[in-house]
Amino acid sequence: MKVLVTGANRGLGLALVQQGLAQGHIMFAAVRSVADQHIKGLQQLKASFEGQLRILHMDVTNEKSIKQAADAVKWTDQYLDVVINNAAVLNEREAKIEELDIQACSHAFDVNTLGPLRVVKHFLPLLKVGLEERVSDTQAILNISSEAGSITNTGPLDYPYGMSKAALNMLTEKLKRYLQQDDITVICIHPGWMQTDMGGNQAPKDPNETAANLYNLLVRSRNTEPYSFVDDLGQQMPL
Repeated sequence: MKVLVTGANRGLGLALVQQGLAQGHIMFAAVRSVADQHIKGLQQLKASFEGQLRILHMDVTNEKSIKQAADAVKWTDQYLDVVINNAAVLNEREAKIEELDIQACSHAFDVNTLGPLRVVKHFLPLLKVGLEERVSDTQAILNISSEAGSITNTGPLDYPYGMSKAALNMLTEKLKRYLQQDDITVICIHPGWMQTDMGGNQAPKDPNETAANLYNLLVRSRNTEPYSFVDDLGQQMPL
């Protein structure tokens, strides 16, 4: 498969790239900065998996950079099989509504919700080319969400992250319905509490475990499945 991962320089994104390379996939690692200090892990992987990894400069808040990245993939590789929208920010977690920085809230939506929207807008045509070519059995869009985006189980804080992830869940449901006549799987994933910069060292899950679960989920999922919001094992999450 040919797989695009956003936010690929660390945490779950880096684990998804590493797992994909180990499984023999061609990986497109999209990062906001290609400065050496930000992509050391990706550079090491590129040296170990010669010819399998392409590092793309792509800021999910900048539509021009996304279009340029999509054009670059089209020029070099013609199509994609999978898009994984992983890039995200977590801010203002403990702020009460009276204390919220509205600019920070806007930034969360720009990255967590509008970012995936922009990416799908420009990369969906490459997924459809892959569908036409039938090189792979899997064409999919995976949006990395969170249980924080569940309206049913919401709490009183975590406004920007929770609201932006709930909106991402809605985007996923809309895409699932829009693409229901195509053989393109669309799923929103709660990856679990992981040991990443975002999750902290006390988290119980290893991002490599979650990454492996997501590739297993890709293999067995189809757009005919009833649920659009699931955990990394494919179990339904409450919207």
